Amino acid sequence: QVQLVESGGGLVQAGGSLRLSCAASGSVFRINAMGWYRQAPGKRRELVARITSIGLTNYADSVKGRFTVSRDNAKNTVYLQMNSLKPEDTAVYYCNADIRTTMGPYNYDYWGQGTQVTVSS
Repeated sequence: QVQLVESGGGLVQAGGSLRLSCAASGSVFRINAMGWYRQAPGKRRELVARITSIGLTNYADSVKGRFTVSRDNAKNTVYLQMNSLKPEDTAVYYCNADIRTTMGPYNYDYWGQGTQVTVSS
């Protein structure tokens, strides 16, 4: 069994910064891509940023230049540094990872429980 545990959400004023972390634990054999999604009230979940096992990244257009995704493979952890936050960034942020477990040769998609980010104007 694999768990993704997020931390770092909270309330911040517009223009401020937050750093989210997500650590994978349990029966992890190999982690492929990791990333962050978000879901605002009444909206669909959307990709924010993603990073492959070799460090290739992609971002939603709305966060390019403000957010940075990174990972520490030794710690099975992915980070999201969010700068110049805007009220429209308010959402629940979910960690996602494509993981091969120690239980077999297949990859599975895992999600964290979500962490609230609220940006006040």
